[in-house]
Amino acid sequence: MVIPVLDAAAELPRTLAALAGVAHLGEVIVVDGGSRDASVRIARRARARVIEAPRGRGSQLAAGAKVARCDWLLFLHADSRPLPGWDAAVRAFIAAPGAEERAGYFTLALDDDAPAARRVEHLAAWRCRALALPYGDQGLLIHRSLYQAAGGYPALLLMEDVAMARRLGRARLRPLGAMILTSPSRYRRDGYWRRSLRNLLCLSLYFLGVPPARIAQIYG
Repeated sequence: MVIPVLDAAAELPRTLAALAGVAHLGEVIVVDGGSRDASVRIARRARARVIEAPRGRGSQLAAGAKVARCDWLLFLHADSRPLPGWDAAVRAFIAAPGAEERAGYFTLALDDDAPAARRVEHLAAWRCRALALPYGDQGLLIHRSLYQAAGGYPALLLMEDVAMARRLGRARLRPLGAMILTSPSRYRRDGYWRRSLRNLLCLSLYFLGVPPARIAQIYG
């Protein structure tokens, strides 16, 4: 299991706690991109393996995958924790015939009771269903052979998740049938409508060929 972190001390403990005791996916690898808070100390206290990589989720995810020893890779964001029942869903996915040729993602849930949060969740579900574009905060479960065949995560500051989804394509992406609870902090800080529109703008710019480093400046 690979988790990229950058100053994620506020959310990382709950994510690591949700993963405790799951041995069939191997060790938890926390890839630090230069945190200045307690992220690294928290990860080590939870007995995660900590490595360093150049800042940027793409670089950090790729570095974690490179050192992972397990055939199945589960990529998660530090502020996204799978909800109860996720382990059984992962086991069922892995046990299904032809699983090595497919990648799985979680159903997004935001940790907020606001009606606006439900709209974001519905939009994410539509994006996955209509566009086959699960984002990184929905996790990605993938066999190493398929990960390598797809070229792995590109070393991007942003949009590494979209790039990977496009490389895999609709035919190889499947919902896991389990939910993942994601922090709403960015939406609360920026406002749900403003953050949603900004995300849409960033996705549009990426498809138009704008360099991800420039998009990262807009994303904030």
